[in-house]
Amino acid sequence: MNDDVVTIARRMRRLVLEMSHRAGTPHLGSSLSCVELLAAVYHSWNVRPESWPNPQRDRVLLSKGHAGTTLYAALRTFGFLTDDDLATYAQPGSLLGEHPSPGLPGIEIASGSLGHGLNLAIGLALAARLQGWPSRIGVILSDGECNEGTVWEAALFAPRHRLANLFALIDYNKWQATGRSDEVTALAPLAEKWRAFGWAVHEVDGHDLSAIQTALSTPDADGRPTMIVAHTVKGKGVSFMEDDNNWHYRVPNAEELARALTEVGIP
Repeated sequence: MNDDVVTIARRMRRLVLEMSHRAGTPHLGSSLSCVELLAAVYHSWNVRPESWPNPQRDRVLLSKGHAGTTLYAALRTFGFLTDDDLATYAQPGSLLGEHPSPGLPGIEIASGSLGHGLNLAIGLALAARLQGWPSRIGVILSDGECNEGTVWEAALFAPRHRLANLFALIDYNKWQATGRSDEVTALAPLAEKWRAFGWAVHEVDGHDLSAIQTALSTPDADGRPTMIVAHTVKGKGVSFMEDDNNWHYRVPNAEELARALTEVGIP
């Protein structure tokens, strides 16, 4: 992978838009907000097709499974999938469902139901440490997902077991299906909550690739798991979709797709 990470993110954003339009699937805004998070993890870590058979590999879990198109875009960009694979997305019999399920290299977990990815990541991180493996475990959550009680049980468990090889990222785009995240529940102050639970917390611009990669680069010196609270914009990269929760369910028509691709650029 010789492309710079900015170009990678642009290419992924284009693929996400094309998949949503072609398959007629929703959750486009939620998928666009986490493009840089997945681009940064895959670019920074040893997550490649050739490392997939190695149990000591770095792993990336997408807990917010409704952003499955972003995961597929990353897997295509980094060589796990082909264009022919993406063309089957959300089609009958395809292994690429609207929400990811294992069956192809690069897809670690099924993540249609929210609130489970962090727990699974903790299990993988603890297993790697017990085995003496160098594996890093990354997991991407949504802010709305933090309404789930299982997330906060996991938040208590990971610091207790000093899982410094665990890196969680929250796509804090301030929306969920029915309204503003901070209004549906008292989510804020989100970063302070994770600090109080004993995590090493980085609060970053979730579209600043350099800031995300810096936060991913080094395990905490005190042995704490790392939480990256990434402030993002739902629908990022397309002006008429940004911070508009209608794009949680809307699908772009041909004219809207053309406008969006013009804004994103075609690398």
